[in-house]
Amino acid sequence: MAVSIIEAVRRAGLTGRGGSAFPTAVKLAAAQRVGAELIINACDGEIGAAKDHYVLQRYLAGVEHGARLTQLNRVVYAVHAGTDAEKLLSAHGKNVLSVPQRYVSSEASALVALQHGRQARPMTKRARLVEGRRTPDGRKTRPSLVLNAETVLRIAQIEQHGVAWFRSFGTDQEPGPRLVTITGAVHAPGVYETQAGPPLSDLLAQAGNAHIGSPALNIGGLGGTFVPMDDVPALTYSDESLADAGARVGPGVISVLAPDSCPVDTVDGMLAWAAGESAGQCGPCMFGVPAVAQDFHRVARGMGGASVFQDLKQRIGLLPGRGACHFPDGIAAFTASALTVFAPHLDEHTAGSCPLRQRGLAA
Repeated sequence: MAVSIIEAVRRAGLTGRGGSAFPTAVKLAAAQRVGAELIINACDGEIGAAKDHYVLQRYLAGVEHGARLTQLNRVVYAVHAGTDAEKLLSAHGKNVLSVPQRYVSSEASALVALQHGRQARPMTKRARLVEGRRTPDGRKTRPSLVLNAETVLRIAQIEQHGVAWFRSFGTDQEPGPRLVTITGAVHAPGVYETQAGPPLSDLLAQAGNAHIGSPALNIGGLGGTFVPMDDVPALTYSDESLADAGARVGPGVISVLAPDSCPVDTVDGMLAWAAGESAGQCGPCMFGVPAVAQDFHRVARGMGGASVFQDLKQRIGLLPGRGACHFPDGIAAFTASALTVFAPHLDEHTAGSCPLRQRGLAA
């Protein structure tokens, strides 16, 4: 007797490939109960991400099949405005939700708000999306299910190839094939097909290996973590192993830092960019994130000494759990990771010098 797609997805152990790793079967069952519409998030919203576009280019028919299998009433593809992904979907006659080029605009509840004619800003976390939420102006949204493009593709593959095939990839705890974008100081940056479990160094080898002398890599972008290159050989690409380094697979983005660039300057630039991406609707995002960026910049430039360093540590402790979305939480974790991994380098910045600049290596 054939099992339902929800049961097949549950047995397969598919979790969201956009970063949340939430069980897809649970979301899909709730969405079917309330007749939700499906929004396929193909925005590649994290810094350096490219796997959503990869999925649309190579597996659009599979994504379409996966969307049909969800048995939801209306399907919308969410992509950033003006991108090749938007042009591709429009050329294929798809229902496209054109998303502003802002970091928080591709957050799940922000996509739902945009789909309902509101600004693409995150809504309150207190209510489940599939049951409808209140927009900032108090209106209730229609039930909506947001799934990452890769997640929808995996639904189709489970139906086509079976649960056993899906679980033949990955680990018991993190089954199934998955995609990862590898960028930065590697010899062949791009999107790679992989799974949970292989040594992290083997994954980097797929991208031609890191440049010699790279100090660290970032896993997960602005909401992610830095891992010293010396720690990489002991880690596998799985949440279970990466937890030892305070990291997780997340949205499937790895960026290797360049050996001739100051890592403190790199973090400084990323935080400065993040400070301008506020949704402008809650204190932690409007004021907390820019304040963290400002404090880090002062540390990076050797301004204020140890007192600014301590202020920064205290400030990032105030961000988690207080925002309308998880953006401030991610920035806090990202900054805390940088403070730990680059601590010796930061100490020299605090004292007013940069070892790379002294050797003439920093770009």
